[in-house]
Amino acid sequence: MLRRAVNDGYAQGYDAGQADRYDEWDYDYQNSYGYQDASYGYNNYYVGLSEYQYYFREGFRRGYEDGYYGRRDYGRYSNGRRSLLGSILKGILYISLY
Repeated sequence: MLRRAVNDGYAQGYDAGQADRYDEWDYDYQNSYGYQDASYGYNNYYVGLSEYQYYFREGFRRGYEDGYYGRRDYGRYSNGRRSLLGSILKGILYISLY
């Protein structure tokens, strides 16, 4: 579930960043509704909402940056879906354990 939160956050962030770039708005992921709400894809079966939101926002921030600057430093696009690179994902999940 945490992996899904990070990847959903990345995908949503990428789209938001790309939209802000196309609209020539300032870089500001924290004012995006998706970042503030951070509950896209949440179901309360495995983790609490606040924990889900933390991981979603970690992915969202990285996705927004990639989308805004038109790059793929943190993620990739494969089979019609955006997701974080495995090494980045492991880093986020590992850091939060300690």
